[in-house]
This record gives sequence, structure tokens and C-alpha cells, in this order.
Amino acid sequence: MTQPLLVPLIINLTDAEIRLLEQYQQLLQDLGLELTQSGPQQIAVRAVPALLNRDNAEQLVRDLLDELAQHGSADQIQLQIDACLSSMACHGSVRSGRQLTLAEMDGLLRDMEQTERSGQCNHGRPTWTELSVQDLDRLFMRGR
Repeated sequence: MTQPLLVPLIINLTDAEIRLLEQYQQLLQDLGLELTQSGPQQIAVRAVPALLNRDNAEQLVRDLLDELAQHGSADQIQLQIDACLSSMACHGSVRSGRQLTLAEMDGLLRDMEQTERSGQCNHGRPTWTELSVQDLDRLFMRGR
């Protein structure tokens, strides 16, 4: 999803950078960047990825150009999008103190079983733990 800019941002680029943008135009479009050439060595940034909500579209374009020139991919922007989505998912998660129904609990557990890396949230906190019967007895001071 893209966020159109109210006023297109004009960026001056080198011939090599223009060729790089032409070569990777589909990838950049897939990432949510809408770029058009507005002069021999100028582009107009008309939209940016909505999820990134970046104030500095020029820096985003320049960072992408650097990464494409070095690696031939745009992994950094994808990592930023993934981090943003992870954060949104975490903020929208069930918070402590909210009472769930049995059906909601069961649904969450079934969804987790199908989710890659479901053992921890994007902040690295565990989403579940395994306790033995002995651990439970110790926690509730059974047998004392």
C-alpha cells in the first residue's frame, strides 16, 4: 500500500542511479515507491510505502539506490516493512488482564500452531512456556 505525496519530491540523480532505478522499477513499485522521471537526471517521488511513514522520502530513495547498487536487492526496506508489521501485530495483540473465552483461547492456540516463529513476539519475549508436573507442584507448593 502506498501513501501518495501531496507534492511530488524532485530528486537529482546521476546517470548511473537513473539506470539503476529503471532496472529495478518493478521491484520499487512492488515495495510501494512511485517514481517517475521528470528530467534527464531527475526523478519525482509521487508515493512512498504507507507502512514506513517516513518523513524523508529522499533519504529512503537514496538508501534503496545504495542497497541496489551494492547487493542488487532491497532487503532493508523489506526488513523495515516486516518490523512495522510485527510491531502493529504486537500492539494489536491480546493484553494482560483481558478475559478470553475458551473458544478465543483455543482459536489463538490453533493459529499459533500454524505461525512461523510463534514461540516469541517480535521483541523476543516468549509467547509460551512448558511446565512439568513437578514445576507446577513447586509453584503451588504441593506436597509441603
